[in-house]
Amino acid sequence: MISQKVAQQSLRRLAVQQPYAMRWSLMNSATPAAVAMGRFMQTRQAATTSNTSDPTKILAQQRLNRPVSPHLTIYRPQITWIGSSFHRITGFALSGSLYLYATAYLASPLLGWHLESASVAAAFAALPIVAKVLLKGVMALPFTYHCFNGVRHLVWDLGRGITNQQVIKSGWTVVGLSVLSALALAFL
Repeated sequence: MISQKVAQQSLRRLAVQQPYAMRWSLMNSATPAAVAMGRFMQTRQAATTSNTSDPTKILAQQRLNRPVSPHLTIYRPQITWIGSSFHRITGFALSGSLYLYATAYLASPLLGWHLESASVAAAFAALPIVAKVLLKGVMALPFTYHCFNGVRHLVWDLGRGITNQQVIKSGWTVVGLSVLSALALAFL
């Protein structure tokens, strides 16, 4: 619809401004838009045959001229991308360990394993105190970090705290809170 109006307007403009050009354009089958452009009309030559025997040679030459992305080692680590990476890693680790334990729990009767709550609690109670604290800390730190960082992401979804300074401050706050709460959970 718009192209029809453009063509109609350019034909009208041509007929009013240059009546002799109207006959010329119709005889030479020029488009109305091209005629309306007048002296600004360009013609471009298009190649119909390949000028090289090997077309992959052109692609190889173009690849040499592409900009190369710098390696990650030149960037200074920032809390934003480290926090994002750890959020994904902790989510993967927590869900993976849950699925692994659930699968082992379901397969334990077939394999003769004892993964009932009583036997797991008895095995954990038999560990030395240092091993208990370390094991609880190793399990608590990813959990607390993922929980606090998840709350941080929910706050961002509300549109709050998304300036650079607030993101950096909230990132370090999440790290501090997760370490303190993981230590508290490890020593319970």
